[in-house]
Amino acid sequence: MVKPGYKQTEVGVVPEDWEVVQAADLNPFITSGSRGWAKYYSDRGALFIRITNLSRECIYPDLADQKLVDLPPSETEALRTTLQDGDILISITADIGIIGYINRETPKPAYINQHIACLRLPPEKADSLFQSYFLASYGPQKRFTEMTDVGAKSGINLTTVGKLKLLRPPLSEQRAVATALSDVDALLAKLDRLIAKKRDLKQAAMQQLLTGQTRLPGFHAEWIQVNLGSVCTMKSGEAITAESISDNYPYPCYGGNGLRGYASKFTHDGDFALIGRQGALCGNVVTVKGKFFASEHAVVVTAEADTDVHFLAYILREMNLNRYSEASAQPGLSVSKILTLPLTIPAVKAEQTAIAAVLSDMDAELTALHAQRDKTRAIKQAMMQELLTGKTRLV
Repeated sequence: MVKPGYKQTEVGVVPEDWEVVQAADLNPFITSGSRGWAKYYSDRGALFIRITNLSRECIYPDLADQKLVDLPPSETEALRTTLQDGDILISITADIGIIGYINRETPKPAYINQHIACLRLPPEKADSLFQSYFLASYGPQKRFTEMTDVGAKSGINLTTVGKLKLLRPPLSEQRAVATALSDVDALLAKLDRLIAKKRDLKQAAMQQLLTGQTRLPGFHAEWIQVNLGSVCTMKSGEAITAESISDNYPYPCYGGNGLRGYASKFTHDGDFALIGRQGALCGNVVTVKGKFFASEHAVVVTAEADTDVHFLAYILREMNLNRYSEASAQPGLSVSKILTLPLTIPAVKAEQTAIAAVLSDMDAELTALHAQRDKTRAIKQAMMQELLTGKTRLV
């Protein structure tokens, strides 16, 4: 039963004063991008947006990997495909329905390729930012899949773009909703930049601290060169069947690609490093603490008494052990070969521990930032569900 003040429509239950229209009803400009412009690729020129610049995570194009085109004056196609602020981009081939939005932050001039459609709505009839968020929400995304044109290649045509259903709350409400969601996207972008900065700082710290180029205060002893086998022992875990792994058991079970699930018994108890011995991620390194089960596809690294296992784990990650995997149908590492690898480490365990503590604090900060970003993204999804359906009204 629809509650008072709302109505059932073909896009779901919405407020009574909201309209459902087709994009074509708003007299928009609709076009697709230019074909065959790879010949104009250059290290300078105008931005050329491709599907790889669009993401379902965010409506704003990701321009980290961008192409530029240097167009000759004779290329009149540019008049049709030049992008403007407020344009809505829609992927129309292969992975259809990815939405992009062009704003003043997008470098101009800018163009799109033939796999993207441009939908330009009259600003007096609809707020294009609101409509971008609406088209990127769950309901319209589901309909994109249902509307895929039948053919040898997945895609939708421009007529189909014109038939897209849009929601039209009062224009002031469209703007208010768009502003609220855009503010959350700005926060997410800020968190992404902060995470990237902290990640770069940690990488720089690892390069300095794990090589002795930078020394922590209070440590002056020489570093020594050793073989890996002199500071730790390595041994593969035990065999376990898939049936013996369940989320209902208490002990984490690690395999060649990390955590596999949980086991009813444990093979180790304490602080250890684990190396993936076999599988797509062989050579990956994790640290574990407490009771856990190590399968036969994981190598358990036990540090000697004068070696800090957490420091050793950071060293092992920097060694990129995957490059030592032996080619076969199932890539794998030879423990005997790994143990002969040379490394240079502090002679004093206290310095190893101090270095590991600094890097661990940086890891903890990154983990907290990732958790904050994930929480913010979840809040945004909840806001979209509420605001783009009228369940919560802002005006």
